[in-house]
Amino acid sequence: MTVEVKVPLLPESVTDATLVSWHKAPGQSVQRDENLVDLETDKVVLEVPAPVSGVIKEIQVDNGATVTSGQLLAILEPGEVQAARPEAAAAGAAPAAAAAAAAPVAAMSSENAEKLSPAVRRLLEEHDIDPAQIGGTGKGGRILKSDVLEFVEKRVQPEAAPEEIPVEPVVHAPIVGQRGEHRVPMTRLRARIAERLVEAQQTAAMLTTFNEVDLTEVMALRARYKDAFEKKHGAKLGFMSFFVNATIEALRRYPAVNASIEGADIVYHDYFDIGIAVSSERGLVVPVIRDADRMSFADLENTIRGYGLKAREGTISMDDLTGGTFTITNGGVFGSMMSTPILNPPQSGILGMHAIQQRPMAVDGEIEIRPMMYIALTYDHRIIDGAEAVRFLVTIKESLEDPGRLLLQV
Repeated sequence: MTVEVKVPLLPESVTDATLVSWHKAPGQSVQRDENLVDLETDKVVLEVPAPVSGVIKEIQVDNGATVTSGQLLAILEPGEVQAARPEAAAAGAAPAAAAAAAAPVAAMSSENAEKLSPAVRRLLEEHDIDPAQIGGTGKGGRILKSDVLEFVEKRVQPEAAPEEIPVEPVVHAPIVGQRGEHRVPMTRLRARIAERLVEAQQTAAMLTTFNEVDLTEVMALRARYKDAFEKKHGAKLGFMSFFVNATIEALRRYPAVNASIEGADIVYHDYFDIGIAVSSERGLVVPVIRDADRMSFADLENTIRGYGLKAREGTISMDDLTGGTFTITNGGVFGSMMSTPILNPPQSGILGMHAIQQRPMAVDGEIEIRPMMYIALTYDHRIIDGAEAVRFLVTIKESLEDPGRLLLQV
């Protein structure tokens, strides 16, 4: 009896997907839960795992085709498949040597090994990692792919902060000395980004106001407590947690900035789901920190770092991207001095952070060199008055220049 592999149920807001690439060909064996094919929607890339172990009998849809929920992708011939072991393929390898060269995963108990997905096993083998060294964040302590990547990153680059590791877009460099051009199809994510940006321009009355922030006190706090913070919480103390908290305080005072328009109504949100714009190889995505006002600085830093890792490995889910009442984007990691961010519909406000520059400032009649950042608020003028927008930025400025306000909420 054969087994059909079908397109999984797509998220409610997604009607179809593009088949990006097959990882197996007809006649090849597969393990249960091994990823067979990648499907790209306008928001995320979905993996389709093998429902059973066996052999690929037929592939029904080619790369690049558009598919819908429930559509037949391939047919599997079920059967027990012996997992291939890289060390067994080495010519002339003695049995004892092969056993010694086995990956750490092979030493695990069968019960624990079954909890690891094929992608996790491959990563553990590639980087020669003992899974016992990694604390899994999945259900029941299961080790996820993001857990392994985070462990590898800490081992190789322990000093790097998530906001300082932007994912650069892929650039196709021209051939020197030739006048040519090449055409590539726009990815679904890029097409969706373009659609939403045009929608924002056409439907909202967007206006941007600016201010500047002296980050002397924030940087002093980071320098004073960064080691103790990391030792206790296992996360680096970055700037984003300060900005998220300052933003939440400003949103409390000016709820229209946290609102949205639905038809002829203004919907005021009594919660704070903050979107953090993250650059990935596929384009800009905005995962959402839900109930950010209930999180500690450590919770915020760990959540933001986790989203950065997910963006790099392409595992951000639809749930991660759904909703959001306000967005923060940090162009400063790319060196931007000033910009006018575009709204993320249906939200009514977006905060833009920029590069920190040492600049001469007049302080109590004296010239001092201070770490300064320009900040920008783009807002929907249909429901937010200019005075509210200005005061909103002033609140953020005051909270960051005197971080004690964040603790006392004054």
